[in-house]
Amino acid sequence: MKRSSRSKLLWPILFFVIAALSVYAIVSQSRSFTLDTFAEYLSRASVPWVLCAALCMLGFIFFEGEAVRTISSAFGYRSGHGSAFIWSASDIYFSAITPSATGGQPACGWFMVKDGIPPLISTISLIVNLTMYTFSIIVLGIVSFIISPGTFAAFGTVSKILISVGIAIQLGLGAFFIMLTVNEKLLHKICRGGLRLLCRLHILRREEERLARLSEHMESYAGYATMIMSHRPALVKSFILNLLQRLCVLCVPFFLCLASGGGFVTAVRVWTVQCMTVLGSNAIPIPGAMGVSDYLMLDGFGSFIPHRDVVDFELLSRAISFYICVLLCGAVTFIKYLVLKKRERQL
Repeated sequence: MKRSSRSKLLWPILFFVIAALSVYAIVSQSRSFTLDTFAEYLSRASVPWVLCAALCMLGFIFFEGEAVRTISSAFGYRSGHGSAFIWSASDIYFSAITPSATGGQPACGWFMVKDGIPPLISTISLIVNLTMYTFSIIVLGIVSFIISPGTFAAFGTVSKILISVGIAIQLGLGAFFIMLTVNEKLLHKICRGGLRLLCRLHILRREEERLARLSEHMESYAGYATMIMSHRPALVKSFILNLLQRLCVLCVPFFLCLASGGGFVTAVRVWTVQCMTVLGSNAIPIPGAMGVSDYLMLDGFGSFIPHRDVVDFELLSRAISFYICVLLCGAVTFIKYLVLKKRERQL
């Protein structure tokens, strides 16, 4: 097998290994768990509410793409909803299989460029969107503490530490992303690192040529950054779309709680646990936060969901909101990649 082929397979293989270990760790928490009991749990679930959870998973992909599309449109580069969906899918997939989600933004930018959006515009759009994404997490985290302040207290010590560190990281990232919009030198260094990463993953070629082209584009960065920061309607719309995106993934366990017979009050508490799980999962740079998210969810849900159901509920919630979502995004990304490669060979 060629070295490039091995490199392309490394991250997906690592993803499946960590995913398998995470699922094993989850089911090991319950001595009574079997595939039969899990199937029985699924059979009792209300189909309409499960479908709502599945729609939320799709909304998670859709709204991110729409947020990026909104920002790039502010520069005059309009794209279709289908293209935006693929941008989002590539971001989610590569974010899930690479540590600290380092591969998501570069992959998304690559597809944006293939759709005719200049690299510089793609870069600024993604930075602004990432800023809004971070702020949306912070806002929803604050809302969860306001709605149910007792939820945090119910977590164990390790979980509380992870959530606290995650909050600090999100606040730091928010400040950092704002800095990127006004400091082109810092952004230049980060973009160079992103290009080198894509080249090492063999997604891009001609590294030196692309780095030279990047240096040329950065000369216009300050003007474009100032332009988008003054375009308030696009920024507000992007923030709202990012808020909707986060709400979608947070509502997956909310609807699954209703599907399993839980009341509205219990579902709201499930929602707050999921909010704090998102904050805490940012503390450890593991691909897709696998293992960490599961630990936090089991810890949080275990304080009020019956022990016999908590593993089934967590596993189903994580399956829809993450594993199925990542597999779908990976399939969409791979198909689009093949289409682009076939088109390039025909030229």
